[in-house]
Amino acid sequence: MRADAQRNAEKLRAAAAELFQERGLQVPLKEIARRAGVSHGTLYNLFGTREALIDEVVTDRAAHLLDQVSQQALSMQDAWEGFTYYVEKLCELQATDPAVADVVSGRYPDAKRLMTACTRSMGAARQIVERAHEAGALRPDFTNADLVFAFAANALLARATGEAAPNGWRRQAAFLLDGLRTESSRHPLPASQPTPQQVHDAIASLGDKA
Repeated sequence: MRADAQRNAEKLRAAAAELFQERGLQVPLKEIARRAGVSHGTLYNLFGTREALIDEVVTDRAAHLLDQVSQQALSMQDAWEGFTYYVEKLCELQATDPAVADVVSGRYPDAKRLMTACTRSMGAARQIVERAHEAGALRPDFTNADLVFAFAANALLARATGEAAPNGWRRQAAFLLDGLRTESSRHPLPASQPTPQQVHDAIASLGDKA
């Protein structure tokens, strides 16, 4: 890569990292190019797609944060404390870091490295849920699909209330966790567990409407 192209690539990475963290991964690419002081065409010539740019500037940081939360949750001796820590920290990241909020949604299947990190994170989430089930602390009818939906709902709430009520998500997370304790399972659920395809389609639809 020529020296001028390398300088432009570095400017674009820095601008993308700033804007993604400020506004999420859907920020217009033209705005990234404008902040970097280069043309829109230069961005496409150097990176090609939004997903390639995301993998360049977001994946490593997001993967580190998600892995850190998962590992801390799994290291806790009390399975319920580990579960609540995981839910609260993921909700907090969604509320305070728009880029990570979009990463958790899993809406960028063409960002290959990012999808690998998301798959690893979901595997850890399954372990966290299973530990809480095995400890008899988490209501037995709660599934990973329910966890995905809970995070999707929190992301929308956090985005909608970010300025007017920035801590609104904390109350909702507390209500959610209280409702997931084992004693809450005395009240049967009104609907059956969604299929993996239903989960995928629902989250994709939420991403289109955000």
